Amino acid sequence: MVAMTTPISVEQFTEKARAFLDQHAEKKERERAFVWGEGSDNVAMFEERDRKAEMEIVRQAKQWQSTRFDNGFGWITGPTEFGGSGLTPAHERAYASVEREYRTPSLGVFQIGLGMVAPTILAHATQAAKERYLRPLWRSDIVGCQLFSEPGAGSDLASVQTKAERDGDEWVITGQKVWTSGAQFSDIGEVICRTDPGLPKHKGLTCFIVDMHAKGVEIRPLRQMTGGASFNEVFFNEVRVPADHILGAENDGWGVALTTLMNERASIGAMGGGETSMFVRLLGMIRHYGLDQDPLVRDQLADLYITSRLAGLTSQRGMDKIRAGQTPGPEMSIGKMALVDNQKKINDLVAHVLGVKLQADSGEWGTFAWNQLLLGAPGMRIAGGSDEVMRNIVSERVLGLPKDVGIDSKSPFRDLKVGTQKD
Repeated sequence: MVAMTTPISVEQFTEKARAFLDQHAEKKERERAFVWGEGSDNVAMFEERDRKAEMEIVRQAKQWQSTRFDNGFGWITGPTEFGGSGLTPAHERAYASVEREYRTPSLGVFQIGLGMVAPTILAHATQAAKERYLRPLWRSDIVGCQLFSEPGAGSDLASVQTKAERDGDEWVITGQKVWTSGAQFSDIGEVICRTDPGLPKHKGLTCFIVDMHAKGVEIRPLRQMTGGASFNEVFFNEVRVPADHILGAENDGWGVALTTLMNERASIGAMGGGETSMFVRLLGMIRHYGLDQDPLVRDQLADLYITSRLAGLTSQRGMDKIRAGQTPGPEMSIGKMALVDNQKKINDLVAHVLGVKLQADSGEWGTFAWNQLLLGAPGMRIAGGSDEVMRNIVSERVLGLPKDVGIDSKSPFRDLKVGTQKD
């Protein structure tokens, strides 16, 4: 990596970024105005690809990220001791602004590893683990995933039953995780386990870094109603993890998990600002069907635009806190709620305009394609915490309302009736 050891102004950094991109990427042509009926009508939330196509996307993403990293643009705000460039959020924003002018591979496959797992490692891992994993993660030599949810512990994460038991200099993990995005191409994972069932449910939890290629790890794809398999269930059968791969202190995993969850909601919530291209498509559809003067349709579109812009500003506030080195706050839960609410508004508007064409594939451009967005939307109501969990967080942490009743935070976990929990 080309380390930037001396102070560099944002203007100088921008010039360096442009020179780098001129050398390694192709400048985008001026985008043609959107015309209804031309080009692809794909608006799917989750791209459904076969294994070969997926791995090609991963390969291209790794190649581009490693090139960026080796030239000082891969981890712009990261600490230099772990491979970062040690610069400011302003430098990071400047680079992102310039890169949008060029054709580059999508880096979405790193959203979890770099947006959720890496920040947790930086905040809570041992020095040895930081030195071992942060640079490879940011250089894309390895990919990370998150292993939190279980069949009986999704929204109520504190009820996880996957257990980890100490055995000398190792921990032995046994259990099952579910809804794990990217597990099929990940090299490491952040996993939360029950390490002391004699403590209350929010205690006795510990997080670890686990090798996804280790003996005893089994990954099975989960088929969605969209037809694809973007998520997985992961089984751990006495998987051994070195003791120095612990994140935070033993039995203090809840606090570690909150770091990851806040970054997860920041990552998801940041998607809620609304894409200009989506509004252009919606407007094109409305005009195509002669409804651009319909007062009800106009009101729906205006409401969607306003709420999306507000969601974008709220998410930007949260992202600025992250870039400033602060912990993401409850505003990211608001952003996540706004995202799924606006997705519902999009689906309601499309259904109102298209009617049965949304469900019946007639082959007509710009009709049945919206079905993939409709079918993918429910998944986002669960990802990163369900709607109900987000509302509880906002009501308690933003509005100051009393905590949800019925949560036993004092009894030992082994005494609680949680699924088929066993010691």
